[in-house]
Amino acid sequence: MNYKVIALLVVCGALVAATGCMGFPAVNSGSSSPTQSVKDSGQMHSESGIAYTANTAGQPMAMSTPSQSGSGSAIIDTKIIKTAYLTIEVTDVTGSVETLKSLVSQKGGYISSTNIQKNYNNRLSGSVILRVPATEFDTTLTAVKAAGTVKSVSTQGQDVTEEYVDLQAQKTSYQNQLAQYNEIMKKAVKVEDVITVQQQIDRVQTELNRLEGRLKYLDSRIDLSTITVNLEEPEPVGGETGYNFVSTINEGIAGFFGMINAIVIILFTLLPIIVLCGIGYSIYRWRKSRKTVVPQNHQKENN
Repeated sequence: MNYKVIALLVVCGALVAATGCMGFPAVNSGSSSPTQSVKDSGQMHSESGIAYTANTAGQPMAMSTPSQSGSGSAIIDTKIIKTAYLTIEVTDVTGSVETLKSLVSQKGGYISSTNIQKNYNNRLSGSVILRVPATEFDTTLTAVKAAGTVKSVSTQGQDVTEEYVDLQAQKTSYQNQLAQYNEIMKKAVKVEDVITVQQQIDRVQTELNRLEGRLKYLDSRIDLSTITVNLEEPEPVGGETGYNFVSTINEGIAGFFGMINAIVIILFTLLPIIVLCGIGYSIYRWRKSRKTVVPQNHQKENN
């Protein structure tokens, strides 16, 4: 194998350990420079003002926020995923859904999903999931509450700042690794060198794609807050339902057929016992009739 390629692979392997990427094998080689290893183990990578220091095992030792008094310090934006769940009583579920659609459109958001259904007592209910910009979360929540009578409400704020910053740092690390491997690929001559470097490029690219996908998902949840609204119609005056003669007849018919079903079930359950009792009674009658016939025959013979 080309010795220049081996040396470059060794340097990239040291960079992999220094950037704190856990659980991924570096390119193996026959030797490495102690001076270069020590230098790489102390390497620091920063992302959005957060400093990561790697130990000799390649694991990130600490995450610290730099002081604002420093010349190069920066304040990290807090990453919050906001969600809310509301149950509202409205007189017109369908009309309220249209009102919410208009509201979320004005706020620069959109309706993620809607669901309207009729309950067993012919009352409509529905659920609407709103996605609105995080800056409009509070104003949208206030407007939604004004659409009806609030029965319940809950809000949550999930702080994902630490995860977001860590993902950004890992992304930068993988990008640096990918650039290094691409440089090595340009200098590779032998087939086995090309195959080895390409395997590392594929591994790094896969992890980079995974990180970018997770970051896009977090950006979507952070930038657009989620508000889930459950809509219910109020109960009718006097309770769920008033007196209904047709319902009474239907209940009577249902009770009649229910009684027939019960009788049939009991009959078939007791059928074996009834059959046995019938056979026993038949045997009893037969034996009794024989006892009566025998004395009569004896009497006739005596006469």
